[in-house]
Amino acid sequence: MADGGRMKGVQGAGDEEEGNEEAREELELALSLGRRGWHLMPRQEPAPRSLNWTAVLPEWNPDAAGSSQGAERALGGQSISSLGLRDMLGGILDGPHAGGSVEVGWDNLDEEDEDRDLQNKRLRVRRFGEESPLHSEHELEFGLSLFPNDGSESPRDANNEQVDNAENSGGRNSEDVGIRMDLSDDLLHLIFSFLGQKDLCRAGVTCKQWRSASVHDDFWKCLKFENTRISLQNFVNICRQYPSVTELNLHGVINAETLVLEAIMFLRHLKTLTMGKGQLGEAFFLALSECPLLTALTVTDASLGSGIQEVTVNHDGLRELHILKCRALRISVRCSQLQILSLRRTGMAHVSLNCPQLLELDFQSCHKLSDNAIRQAATACPLLAKLDMSSCSCVTDETLRDIASSCPSLSVLDASNCPNISFESVKLPMLIDLRLLSCEGITSASMAAIAYSRLLEALQLDNCSLLTSVSLDLPHLKNISLVHLRKFADLNLRSPVLSYIKVSRCSALHRVSVTSTTLQKLVLQKQESLSSLSLQCHNLIDVDLSDCESLTNAICEVFSDGGGCPMLRSLILDNCESLSIVELNSSSLACLSLAGCRSMTFLRLSCPNLQHVNLDGCDHLQSAAFCPVGLESLNLGICPKLSVLRIEAPNMSILELKGCGVLSEASINCPCLTSLDASFCRQLVDDSLTRMAEACPLIEYLILSSCLSIGINGLSSLHCLHKLTLLDLSYTFLINLKPVFDSCPQLKVLKLSACKYLSDSSLDALYREGALPLLVELDLSYSSIGQNAIEDLLACCTNLVNVNLNGCTNFQELVCGSDDSSSVDMPVDFCPPSSSPIKSEEISERSGRLLEVLSCTGCPNIKKVVIPSIANFLHLSKINLNLSTNLKEVDLTCSNLFMLNLSNCSSLEVLKLDCPRLTNLQLLACTMLQDEELESAISLCSALEILNVHSCPKINADFGGLRLVCPSLKRIQSSLIS
Repeated sequence: MADGGRMKGVQGAGDEEEGNEEAREELELALSLGRRGWHLMPRQEPAPRSLNWTAVLPEWNPDAAGSSQGAERALGGQSISSLGLRDMLGGILDGPHAGGSVEVGWDNLDEEDEDRDLQNKRLRVRRFGEESPLHSEHELEFGLSLFPNDGSESPRDANNEQVDNAENSGGRNSEDVGIRMDLSDDLLHLIFSFLGQKDLCRAGVTCKQWRSASVHDDFWKCLKFENTRISLQNFVNICRQYPSVTELNLHGVINAETLVLEAIMFLRHLKTLTMGKGQLGEAFFLALSECPLLTALTVTDASLGSGIQEVTVNHDGLRELHILKCRALRISVRCSQLQILSLRRTGMAHVSLNCPQLLELDFQSCHKLSDNAIRQAATACPLLAKLDMSSCSCVTDETLRDIASSCPSLSVLDASNCPNISFESVKLPMLIDLRLLSCEGITSASMAAIAYSRLLEALQLDNCSLLTSVSLDLPHLKNISLVHLRKFADLNLRSPVLSYIKVSRCSALHRVSVTSTTLQKLVLQKQESLSSLSLQCHNLIDVDLSDCESLTNAICEVFSDGGGCPMLRSLILDNCESLSIVELNSSSLACLSLAGCRSMTFLRLSCPNLQHVNLDGCDHLQSAAFCPVGLESLNLGICPKLSVLRIEAPNMSILELKGCGVLSEASINCPCLTSLDASFCRQLVDDSLTRMAEACPLIEYLILSSCLSIGINGLSSLHCLHKLTLLDLSYTFLINLKPVFDSCPQLKVLKLSACKYLSDSSLDALYREGALPLLVELDLSYSSIGQNAIEDLLACCTNLVNVNLNGCTNFQELVCGSDDSSSVDMPVDFCPPSSSPIKSEEISERSGRLLEVLSCTGCPNIKKVVIPSIANFLHLSKINLNLSTNLKEVDLTCSNLFMLNLSNCSSLEVLKLDCPRLTNLQLLACTMLQDEELESAISLCSALEILNVHSCPKINADFGGLRLVCPSLKRIQSSLIS
């Protein structure tokens, strides 16, 4: 092989390098030949030391690739001497370079060291920042590619003189600057086993040890040159060097036929050959006899023969032959040992087979083959077990009958897209897999012939538009597919091993009967006409009947105990709009979904293992009974017509009846229930609440918001709930809270939002008698509570942590710790020896308050908020006075306050803050607040980070003063900042 192959892509001085990827691949393949297959002619003149080596090499001639004569022509007739790496790089390696690249050098490459053990050849990698060659990374890569594989050249300088390692390394000691890498042959062999051929070629030029490892026969038993440009000489030399090649891939290689014909004599061990694209003549198929061990041949997308003559494949050892998407007039296959033959999508008019051992035959999409040609070919193979004639539109029932007679062992048949077959009178007793997709001639009469195949395991009848019914009793049937059958109405299957049924887009299907002991999942979604379902499936676990609009109430018997599905765990009946009464009695059912069953009015479930139920959209449900069920939680969603409810669930802990507006009769027996939400159950009466409290003693959270029918008797029954900590009575008509104070002393959260009929005296027990001593959160939002009651609550209920007074219209001012605070009659336990009333100031001095959050959003009449240090609110961290439009003065001294919201307080004029931990101050739309007041207010807020003065017209755009008085500010929000 010529040097021209190595120098391809190298231009003369001043020219750019050509980026031909195919030529680069050819060059790299040449490197795999090693010392036996790659030689360079001796050169006459060395490259000058002062010139870059790329300027010495002539322009690459593509026509000269792969031959030594071509290389000589490229050099104007001059021969080329053998090039060593030092010759190619010249004095470049000696010159200093200040770059930060990695320099690669080779130690011990002198002639006297050639015979040493390869393990002593170690790659030295210089540290970053050391001296590097004055050539680019791309030139170095080409230099490595040109390095001879035989390793016979010793290092030389530009004058062809031998140089030592110290000189070439810039006078440095290699032990001082180099990093030694020494890999054993076994380890290197293992690493190289993961590389492809191109990478092996690149690795082979690194050093002598790597070259020896890369050319090992183990890595070259499979030659894959797919879509690679390779010269004839290179290919022949590779095949000569590696006679043990067992697999060869030349798909997409130019002149692949010529390559095979020239190198066939060296491929005596070839077992697998892949060809494709281009022309393959008769000579190619005749030459295959030179490979006696050949067992598999694949030809793809090629033109076979001359277009006139018959193409003959004759090989006694061939086992597999694949001729795919090829073009030929006639094909003759004479292979005595052939077992698999595929002619898929090949355009031939005639085929002749002499393959007595053939087991698999594929004629898929052979549109030019006649019915008679297919019949003759298939019947000539008596051992045929698998036949694919799909999309051969000319095939008839007569051909199928002849094949059934001549091929008694046929077990797999694909006759899809064959409109002329009806499969009537076709008897294939050994058939296991049958595919008849899109066969317009298949009707219900065809089922008798299919039933004759008693060994049938898989059946596909998709898109058979004339099929109206399927009734099969096959002992081995496992899978069946019935998709897009417009007239299909009746399905009857009996098979003990049936495990998969696919029925989809069969709009006329109204009856299904399945008997199987293996089936575990049944999906019959969107079968709008399905009204009758019979199942005898003892291992059925999952059933999905979503959108089966015609299912009747009788379906419940199928899935109840004794209905034929004793192991059923999941049942989906979503959007089955014809269901009106659902009664299920199943000991195995765990998941049930009835979402969207809008016509259902009555529901009764006796499923002790039921864990999940979905009733979303069942807005016409009137009566529901869950007795018993294993549910741990139940959310009935919005059932506006539900009036009667019975629940018996020993494991239930959460129950939500939110939105059951007409629920009046409720019997709930859930001894483990901890949370009950009965919001908006306006007709829930005291008797029902009393029964629930007695049967569910562990309730901790009880929400009775908008339960307008609950009265004193119902609240008195709450004494049974010894663990009740949260009670929500918002939006009720309560006047007297004494039953709550007496029955729930352990309450921690009490919500009385929008209780318009509460008077000041309704809360007297809280601050006069010490009721609810554990209460930490009180919500009086939008209530009619008065000013005095609010002051007394804040003064006396020191355990409160969160107080909500949002929208309280009677709240006028909050002045804590002042002398004019109203007096409060405290409980006896709280009175001093004297009988005089205790002022709030005295209480605040005596003990700290636990209040953390105070919310007074939207209090329209509040005008003043003053909390001095004497008020002793040591834990107050958040105050919200948003939308208090009449608020004029705020004076706060709170050591732990970190968030204050005064947004939309449009009347605020006076702001005084002594809050050293305040980090967030919201003053949005405080239109009356001025610069001086704000600067004075934040001067004592040393931790303030966020300030919102958006839409505050009297706050100027220059915020330097604000940042000066409060250096901790990180973010100022203002409409004046662009």
